[in-house]
Amino acid sequence: MDGRMLTIALTGNPNAGKTTVFNALTGERQHVGNYPGVTVEKKEGVARLGERELAVVDLPGTYSLTAYSVEEIVARNFLIEQRPDVVVDIVDCSNLDRNLYLATQLLELGVPLVLAFNMFDVAVARSYQIDDRKLSALLGVPIVHTVGHKGRGLERLLARAVRTAEEGPDAVARQKAPSYGSEIEPHVEALTALVAKHLPAGTHHRWFAVKLLENDEQTVRRLRHLCPDGVKELLDHAGRMRKHIEGICGDSAEIILADRRYGFISGACAEAVRRTVQSRRERSDRIDRVLLNRWIGLPVFALLMFLMFQLTFWAGTPAVDWLDHGKSLLADAVRAVDGDGHGLLASLLADGIIEGVGAVLSFVPLIVLLFLGIAVLEDSGYMARAAFLLDRQMHRIGLHGKSFIPMLIGFGCTVPAILATRTLETRRDRLTTILILPLMSCGARLPVYVLLIGAFFGDRVLFRLAGVPVGLQGTLLFAVYLVGVALAIATAKLLRRTVLRGEVAPLVLELPSYRMPTLKGLVVHMIEPTWHYVKKAGTIILAIVVIMWALRAWPALPEAQRSAFDEQRRAVESSSTAGEARAAALEQIVLDEHRTELEHSALGRIGKAVAPAFAPCGFDWKISTALLGSLAAKEAFIGQMGVIYAAAESEGQAAEVLRARLREDYTPLTGLCVMLFVLIGSPCIATVAVTVREAGGWKWAAFQWGYLTALAWLVATAVYQVGRFLT
Repeated sequence: MDGRMLTIALTGNPNAGKTTVFNALTGERQHVGNYPGVTVEKKEGVARLGERELAVVDLPGTYSLTAYSVEEIVARNFLIEQRPDVVVDIVDCSNLDRNLYLATQLLELGVPLVLAFNMFDVAVARSYQIDDRKLSALLGVPIVHTVGHKGRGLERLLARAVRTAEEGPDAVARQKAPSYGSEIEPHVEALTALVAKHLPAGTHHRWFAVKLLENDEQTVRRLRHLCPDGVKELLDHAGRMRKHIEGICGDSAEIILADRRYGFISGACAEAVRRTVQSRRERSDRIDRVLLNRWIGLPVFALLMFLMFQLTFWAGTPAVDWLDHGKSLLADAVRAVDGDGHGLLASLLADGIIEGVGAVLSFVPLIVLLFLGIAVLEDSGYMARAAFLLDRQMHRIGLHGKSFIPMLIGFGCTVPAILATRTLETRRDRLTTILILPLMSCGARLPVYVLLIGAFFGDRVLFRLAGVPVGLQGTLLFAVYLVGVALAIATAKLLRRTVLRGEVAPLVLELPSYRMPTLKGLVVHMIEPTWHYVKKAGTIILAIVVIMWALRAWPALPEAQRSAFDEQRRAVESSSTAGEARAAALEQIVLDEHRTELEHSALGRIGKAVAPAFAPCGFDWKISTALLGSLAAKEAFIGQMGVIYAAAESEGQAAEVLRARLREDYTPLTGLCVMLFVLIGSPCIATVAVTVREAGGWKWAAFQWGYLTALAWLVATAVYQVGRFLT
């Protein structure tokens, strides 16, 4: 700095000891007046650090910077307009939950900040244990312990304040303002960018964006003065965002934002503060005593996940069967239009589009139920607790508990999960999480699991829980998801010990209050990802299915071979064979003709070419071909198997018929290996594209694609070979 007199603004809650600290710092070198136009007392003084004099301003005591009272308006206007060199927030550290709320708003305001943890002797007497180093790292703000009425720590406080003032923008850059979660934070960022377009740099862009969402009148008046030409656009944009937030969350935006700030505080204190039984416990605290218990918490979480998958399977299967039956009827109607059954257009519509895309769309009920379960847990506030609960375990594998949120989103879709890693502050943490996210089994894989589990494993009830049947199929589905999580954990640990070695950065895990999810919020969080899934079926998967159909249809079987099969059918039909035997013989002829067509087609030739590479996994050319086609989208595997087997059933290909064909050709061991390969194998094209963007280039995307493909092959091969040996 240039040696000029620095200005230090003291702020804090009433009764936090701010005035005591001010008096101790300035002694007799102070004067008292009133702020212009108001009766609020204005205190200014001079403090000394060695030979240096420092101007100290004692701002009115306030609980927040929301402009409700004159004191709040005065304090806020001084910080925005006078721009002190550093703000020292005097915090009663025996009541952090309440006192740190003001600190979160100062972090949003973006001023150089130092926290003075005053009344530290009271906190110690109440058996509070505060890890101020960890809390300082979580907030990005220096913390100094003081006992104002005894003058303890005041010289260290001044020294730290001067250092922070001299660091200026660098100190602000280290600070960590609250994040408002996946539903609100993107709106805050978008509005911040719009504010930055209308206001010059250094004018508290994020602060103005948050206050616009809160519909703060003082902020609106200030913006009318600062950018009269752009204020209408800002207000309109903020109004639309506010309406969306309130519709989803079921409360006013101001209350929701305040709740998230308290969640930020609660998460930071849960990491760095140990409380005694004398501490105040609200409803959320009482619930957390059970759900965050070190012995009970993890079993409760595992049980909730298990029940979610069981209910998804139990409640969704009837709807899947109904949709699949409707798909078969539609395909039959299209085939009926074609006389001899060999027309290309009818084949494209029935065997390609309807059977292929329809096989994927028939699983929409299961996708809807899975996303609904995740939305209930997330909107209620429990998912944040699950992340905190797993934080210690996540640290053991080199990740922060906050990485669990993207991992959880990955159960729905990997693409938004990768985008959610932006909340992680270090590149090393982001890269590690991005690289393992495809191992979280996304919703696109669920239909594949359901098809294969239904084909190879009976729907046997293992036991009943509260009247709900717990079946083998749901249990296997849960086990597949657990395998993905276990592999992700092992991979993360390996990455953090090798290519991404380094310390885990501390982050705040926000713990919002428990709340009843709103109907609109659940619908939005359920419909949006489901619609994304349906759009993929109508675009990417449709394109893949049509290509697969074309590869299966050409080159067509030579007329001589087709005539030979027709001759066999006529011979059977004219024979004196009994009815059931004749039907079986005719069905066998159809199957033989279908397999001959497949082997002759381009699809069959490609499958046979790549089959040797997949043979150790137990896959033949049909499965190998379908897996290659599923590189673009995992759920396309079903559509491709539907295309491959379409001509095998003249009466239409219901899901049960496809399962029956799979049971005829493969063993349960092969079905299990296919599920493992789909679980682990190379991510879809959309995941590769977003990885390139978020990781900053093709290098990490290629590494991700390569190691997952190799890992899938190794795991499937090991399971198949061991399984064959044991059986």
